[in-house]
Amino acid sequence: MKTHIDKKEKKLNTDTQWQALLENEAEANRYAANCLAVCACVGVVAWLLNIVGIFIIPAKIMNLGMPFTILFFLIPSLLIRFTKGTPAWLKYAIVICGIISIFILSGAMPKHGVLAWAVPLVLSCHYYSKSLTKLTLVASWVLFSASIYVGMYLGEFDLNLIAKEPDITKRVITAKMLIDATLFFVVPRALILLGISSICTTVAARTRRLLERQIKDSEERQRISTELDVATRIQADMLPCIFPAFPECPEIDIYATMNPAKEVGGDFYDFFMVDETHLAIVIADVSGKGVPAALFMVIGKTLLNDHTKPGTDLGDVFSEVNALLCRANNEGLFITAFEGVLDLVTGEFHFVNAGHELPFIARAGGAYEVYKLRPGFVLAGMEEMEYQSGSITLSPGDKIFQYTDGVTEATNANHELYGMERLSKVLAENTDKKPAELLPIVKADIDAFVGEAPQFDDITMLCVSYLKRLKDDGFLLIS
Repeated sequence: MKTHIDKKEKKLNTDTQWQALLENEAEANRYAANCLAVCACVGVVAWLLNIVGIFIIPAKIMNLGMPFTILFFLIPSLLIRFTKGTPAWLKYAIVICGIISIFILSGAMPKHGVLAWAVPLVLSCHYYSKSLTKLTLVASWVLFSASIYVGMYLGEFDLNLIAKEPDITKRVITAKMLIDATLFFVVPRALILLGISSICTTVAARTRRLLERQIKDSEERQRISTELDVATRIQADMLPCIFPAFPECPEIDIYATMNPAKEVGGDFYDFFMVDETHLAIVIADVSGKGVPAALFMVIGKTLLNDHTKPGTDLGDVFSEVNALLCRANNEGLFITAFEGVLDLVTGEFHFVNAGHELPFIARAGGAYEVYKLRPGFVLAGMEEMEYQSGSITLSPGDKIFQYTDGVTEATNANHELYGMERLSKVLAENTDKKPAELLPIVKADIDAFVGEAPQFDDITMLCVSYLKRLKDDGFLLIS
């Protein structure tokens, strides 16, 4: 399969590169055959114009040479039809047919067939092969030179060769005329053909290098895409994704989703039991997008999880995590984050907000409303920051909805933001929905608003419903 690839060009590194060049060769066969078919049509037109007297080439010469010229121009199209354009030998057959056609044309009409010798060289450029172009040049040289001498005896006579002869009506070829033909036609036109071939060789070589570079870039993109797919799965696995989250705990119902704008995102959520009676929820948004944000997300999520301990004030948790993030933040990233810890016995909900969105709270039987609080500064934004926690008391039936700015800043084709007003409306209309029902409704409303516009930011949401209090003498068993 590789035997038709030039020996000096067998330096490609992968099967993908070989396959791409083979596909290009099959496509080049079709293009080259089409080009020669066009040349055949041009020949037919010229023949007809000569018949009606517009051209003044001797009819005998035209009628003898043009049918064979057109035939060899059309043979490649027939070969393509019967071989599907894939055999290794086909490119050589196409180029040879082109050279033979031009040879017949040039032999019959030396004065008119000079420019046509560029056709085989230009055809060879389709194959991105320097050696094929060089081979075409050599074959063209040989038949081009032969066509000059054939034309002196059989073709349309070029009067320039016998301008000094007293009787130009007789075709008497002398040794001197052969020498003059060589010097006047063969050598100069051969040099011109050489110049054209150098351009064609350069084009073929340059285009092949571009193709190889494109193949390598494509392979690199495929490798990166594969790695990003793996990273996406890893990131998804890092977020709690099994629902119901705590089937052994009827006191709470929780659900969360994260839709990254790219393969990997900077948003994250988390929920976990701090101890047997306290549930922690976290939602955060890392500045930036893609892999850097995702890596910083992993660090932030891990630190928040590790430092949230029973009895530890959440303000102190954020202060310590902020100090650690600032020490290793050469990229200047930062995190907006909201964390809350719910006491399942008392309903007391302690929280801390580091520059994050305001949460929505729905009291039992009431609608979701924005809970206004003063956000602190973002995490990893400034060293030695002190964060203050707050608290509210939830009653059975109360719900908390938290989200990232990808929700309110979702943008449609008219550059309009989804906004707090639309979010408040859809939440108010679905207050009675369970968390697992509410979040898909909100996401569907966002999608309907955005339409075909691309997603520019990660969309993350979390909702927790406090269903009933944990009995004072009960223990929540963690599986």
